[in-house]
Amino acid sequence: MKIVVIDGQGGRLGQLLVEGIKARLPQVQVHALGTNSVATTAMLKAGADLGATGENPVVRGVMDADGVLGPVGIVVANAILGEVTPAMAEAVGSCRAKKFLVPMNSCGVIVAGVEELTLSSYAAQAVEALAAELENR
Repeated sequence: MKIVVIDGQGGRLGQLLVEGIKARLPQVQVHALGTNSVATTAMLKAGADLGATGENPVVRGVMDADGVLGPVGIVVANAILGEVTPAMAEAVGSCRAKKFLVPMNSCGVIVAGVEELTLSSYAAQAVEALAAELENR
């Protein structure tokens, strides 16, 4: 089972997601796809099985993913201070995998009706939603 975690900036959210996935679902293979090398490195240090950086790894990496996790900005062109290219956003948005997105105001997107939680709480919720989805297959 291939789970893709995408993050940018410093990779803190990606790090939390990778740690949570590896603790909750140790049998899955986690691919860390960073929009920059700092984010990729943070996710690899957190225990991701594989890592790559940039537009092409994201575009190709989500094609056969079973699940994609990251900030809501990964489906919005030019989000995360411009780190998400239009090609990345299109690839993530149109891939067959279910997406587990964490609302973050820094992505320039406000999701109405979402309560303000800590980043750790959002990451934990995303991992639990992924686990529930995989258990229902």
